[in-house]
Amino acid sequence: QAQLVESGGGLVQAGGSLRLSCATSGIPASHHFMAWFRQTSGKEREFLAHTTWDGFSIYYADSVKGRFTISADSAKKTIYLQMNSLKPEDTAVYYCAGKIFGSTQYNYWGQGTQVTVSS
Repeated sequence: QAQLVESGGGLVQAGGSLRLSCATSGIPASHHFMAWFRQTSGKEREFLAHTTWDGFSIYYADSVKGRFTISADSAKKTIYLQMNSLKPEDTAVYYCAGKIFGSTQYNYWGQGTQVTVSS
């Protein structure tokens, strides 16, 4: 059974940085996309970025391109999201997710970690 556990959220001032981690188990280190999403109250969950475990296929949403960096450590089975130049509008609950190649939906989800950016 797949498990994803996010950590690293917290309170940071605008312009600051945070690194989120997502420790996984039960997800093969091949043929899977791993992604980060975020959600604020009353809004739909927003896709931020995905990567393959080998890092060969990485994609970013325009809203975070150039500020956020996704990476994967297949040996540690952990996904990271380095977030720089944070803005108050980045305040949200951040989720890690995974899906097998070809799937239209992300099947595995973590519980989320809160990120709050103060102005």
